[in-house]
Amino acid sequence: MADNDYDPAGSTQMFRAFVDETPAPQAPGSVNTYGSSSSNRGGMVVALVVLALVVIGGVVWLAVK
Repeated sequence: MADNDYDPAGSTQMFRAFVDETPAPQAPGSVNTYGSSSSNRGGMVVALVVLALVVIGGVVWLAVK
């Protein structure tokens, strides 16, 4: 009877070790590499609102002209 769990290259064990690895805790003030912070999202929302207002203002200005 053959052992189906045997992996001669060891790639399954290496993959499991990679997937199960948890990120190390970061020091306060360090760069977050696992996603953007809420302040960056807030700035992006404000920029998009300003851009939308500029575009709407341009359309209204062209319609009135």
